[in-house]
Amino acid sequence: MSAKTLPQPNQIPLSNLREWINKETEPTIEPLRTKGTKLLQDIQGRLNDTIESSQKIVENSEREMQKNNPKTYRFARNANKFANSLSETLQTINVPETINYQSLHVLSDDLEKKLTVVLQQRGEAYRYITPYFIFDRRKLDVMLKRLIDINKELSSFLTTKYSKAKIVEDTALTVDKLFQTINQADETQKQLQIAQHKEKSIQQQLLKTQQEIASVQNKAELSELMKTEERIKELREGVKHNLRYLQKPFFKLQSLAQSGKIAIPVDESKKINEYLSDPFEALATEIDGHPTLKSILRKLNEAINQGKLKLKSTRLRKAQEQIESILNKASLDTLHKSCIEAHSQRNQLLKSEVIATLKNQLVKLQEKLRLLQKESELTSSRVKTLEDEHRKLLEKIQNEQKELEEIVSQLTGKNIQVVLP
Repeated sequence: MSAKTLPQPNQIPLSNLREWINKETEPTIEPLRTKGTKLLQDIQGRLNDTIESSQKIVENSEREMQKNNPKTYRFARNANKFANSLSETLQTINVPETINYQSLHVLSDDLEKKLTVVLQQRGEAYRYITPYFIFDRRKLDVMLKRLIDINKELSSFLTTKYSKAKIVEDTALTVDKLFQTINQADETQKQLQIAQHKEKSIQQQLLKTQQEIASVQNKAELSELMKTEERIKELREGVKHNLRYLQKPFFKLQSLAQSGKIAIPVDESKKINEYLSDPFEALATEIDGHPTLKSILRKLNEAINQGKLKLKSTRLRKAQEQIESILNKASLDTLHKSCIEAHSQRNQLLKSEVIATLKNQLVKLQEKLRLLQKESELTSSRVKTLEDEHRKLLEKIQNEQKELEEIVSQLTGKNIQVVLP
């Protein structure tokens, strides 16, 4: 026995869905709309009757006031004021021409609020009008009762019979909502494509700029300068290491000289500053034998021996060992010569016009690379954000499509599939 196959769902394009729903639900919805139209006509008629009844009190009270009868004047004035106020309140009620749940619901709420105000005005005013205008008041009460009854009928119609029509109207809004989400997804996809194209273009520019930088760096002259710079970097670390225990003593010696406790020549004082700020540059600019450094170290040793320059025992011992090594064991001679050579070589290379041109090109290319990298990061972040946004919108479209299909199937009793544009 073969399994029973389920019927294929009706495929309805989203653009035709509202028209299809209206056609499917017309036998049920059209009588409800007709009933709603009749209710609106009745409400407008009863509202006009009530306003006309209040205007009748206005006219009769004005005639009575013109008589200037002391016995009735105050009552007539109260009646006139009440009827005018009631008429103004009721005239603010707007009966819509369009039949839909929203317009009917707004009317029902407005009627409820305005009638509450009117009944309150009536309760407060009648005690100051009684016993006069009794027939006018009775007629007004009848009209108000009819208006209250028709509003109750409208409220009941909305909560019971008109519920299916409301679903049809809400479905139309859901269709509009899905169209809006689809448009958002399309727009996001366009922005994503633009951002992806920009990202690709920037990556190409980055690669080209990196190749140009490599080409400039591979020039013999600049390559030699870069090797010299690397050599100087190594030597700078070597000088820093060999003078590491003298930084603190140099700083204290400088303070003693500034306070006048020790006399140091100007050139040596300047050199101390150089050894504190850039030991490599200070050593590389000394002549053979680095006499200025040795002179400074002798003064430093003398200050230590005289007790003018105090250090912790461990730091003091290491500083003295380094001073002894430089003064008596020529421990810096080889390093000093290497520093002079590298420093001189760099200066000579920097004077070359070719080097100057290449360095200028390199600086510009590196700045261009930096800006491109920054732009690449921003663009990549933009692409990721748009990808996430587009993915979420596609998920939202699927959810709204499914929700719409379920609502329409429940509404029409037919299995349908919404075909998206």
